[in-house]
Amino acid sequence: MKPVYLIPVLLVALGALQGCATHESQQHLQYASTALQSVSEEPQILQDAPKDVERASESLERAKRFADFWGNAQDVSHYAYLSKRYSEIARQHSEQLQNQRRATQLSMEHERLRQAVQEARMLDLQHQGRWLEDQMVSLAAAETDRGLVMTLGDVLFRAASAELGSSANRTLLKVVHFLQLNPKPRVRVEGYTDNRGDAAENLALSKARAQAVGDFMQSLGIDAGRIEVVGYGEQYRVAENASARGRAQNRRVEILFSDEQGRLSSPR
Repeated sequence: MKPVYLIPVLLVALGALQGCATHESQQHLQYASTALQSVSEEPQILQDAPKDVERASESLERAKRFADFWGNAQDVSHYAYLSKRYSEIARQHSEQLQNQRRATQLSMEHERLRQAVQEARMLDLQHQGRWLEDQMVSLAAAETDRGLVMTLGDVLFRAASAELGSSANRTLLKVVHFLQLNPKPRVRVEGYTDNRGDAAENLALSKARAQAVGDFMQSLGIDAGRIEVVGYGEQYRVAENASARGRAQNRRVEILFSDEQGRLSSPR
């Protein structure tokens, strides 16, 4: 039999442990509530993963009910954790569905572009010479000391990303048409950035954007041997980086065309 004087000490110790457990379970409740609120405020997630959001809500309500009873801190934490995980799963499911929709849309767009290229190949040979001349004009390329250069602006890419936006398709299709019907010229795709951020990251982004353009042309049938890709990062600016307009001009991809024999000027 334990001495009577130990009972108050044990009660104090148990109270302290209960207090710690209650504080921890309340934290878990807060995390779960924040996660649920976050996904509940995004209509796309509610549309894509309604069952996961519902499970998150039900688990959170159960955790709150357990919180009203003394001695159930472990149950509170358990259901709060389940709620938080269901919220995370809802977001993941929504992102997966959005990626699938985006991939389907891109696939359909590529198929449409491939069909357009095939139609271009079937043009009457008697009119092909004139068509090529018109295409060179439509490329909006400028003659420079390095050769014919076409500039693609930053707006063709998603912000701070090397992913091409849908607006790039029509512009690049003109280049693909020209190269398909005029098989000798080659191109060098050059990427550039402004001077904001880390120089090494800018260099990598410029190379990735140039590569994205090259990959796009290859996906529509242009042989890889006709395409060079290089990134210059912050180098060779065409405007001052002091203004937003100037930085936008520096964030660009340039397509340099070779001569009729396929000779490109030397890299910078």
